[in-house]
Amino acid sequence: QVQLVESGGGLVRPGGSLRLSCAASGSTFSINAAGAGWYRQAPGKQRELVAAITKFGNTNYLDSVQGRFTISRDNAKNTVHLLMNSLKPKGTAVYYCNAGGSGSYSYTAGDYWGQGTQVTVSS
Repeated sequence: QVQLVESGGGLVRPGGSLRLSCAASGSTFSINAAGAGWYRQAPGKQRELVAAITKFGNTNYLDSVQGRFTISRDNAKNTVHLLMNSLKPKGTAVYYCNAGGSGSYSYTAGDYWGQGTQVTVSS
């Protein structure tokens, strides 16, 4: 019954930036009441956790994106964002928002997923 609506994907040049958004709707679920994360999956590859924020506000990132990506929450808008700077071609994938997760220093995915948004990094 919880719906996560993603937006912000698209085509961007290497070195460019993109901000993904994930808004919870259709229920009284608060996106900040638990952890949230962003996963990505490229064709033929396994889905991997890119960034996560716990209910305590702790954040963690995939090593390859640390320092370039930032996950944040907007409680007033019930939305989670992923700001991606200095994008690289290997960042091309479908990005999925996840909500309802748990964990303090590691993220365990919750049951709620966005529909996925395509990010393509190419010249």
